[in-house]
Amino acid sequence: MLAPQTLRFLSQLKKNNDRNWFEAHRKEYEAAKIDFKNFIQLVIDDFQKKDITITGVTAGDCLFRINRDVRFSKDKSPYKTNFGASIKPGGRKAPLAGYYFHCEPGSSFAGGGLWMPDVPMLKKVRQEIDYNWPEFQSIINNKKFKAIFGDIYSNDDIKLNKHPKGYEQANPAIEYLKLKCFIAETPFSDEELTQASLHKKTVAAFEALMPLLQFFNRALVAEE
Repeated sequence: MLAPQTLRFLSQLKKNNDRNWFEAHRKEYEAAKIDFKNFIQLVIDDFQKKDITITGVTAGDCLFRINRDVRFSKDKSPYKTNFGASIKPGGRKAPLAGYYFHCEPGSSFAGGGLWMPDVPMLKKVRQEIDYNWPEFQSIINNKKFKAIFGDIYSNDDIKLNKHPKGYEQANPAIEYLKLKCFIAETPFSDEELTQASLHKKTVAAFEALMPLLQFFNRALVAEE
């Protein structure tokens, strides 16, 4: 579980997102960061028994910096108002599909997938879905996956209006082939974040997601 103070810090940061306030509350930030890092390490230690591909990965390999890149953003707030961790072989920078945990008061979730891959990666995944549609269907229709995630996220913000080049509109997988990224997520309430069952719920979500990530990564590591 996460400490209430961690959520409190992130809530206060959202209201006071400037460098002076952050520096004045750096001790609270460091404590919150350690709390989140310890939680992620607990999840990794438990889940690597099920997914051996993340064996040896540490929480430090997976955590994102709290500093925002404001160079191309209209919002110049210097800090993120969440803690995030991308868990996958090689750590968060590896070009693979992975598990993700997002801690943000009112907007926390566990999930993962492949976020905004480059064109060659996207082509590989689309081809894998097209060539192995029955297998892909069985993964996303699995009872555990459906119960936790419902379906892959497919809002218009990450989806093409028309079918991608090389595929016909009549393709049975077309709604998934239109996607520009492939993610699934399940929300956690603030109350759930501070309960002892949080890491078990997170591991259960990751376990339900594992076949989908294996499907994607099989395509990404395949030789041309």
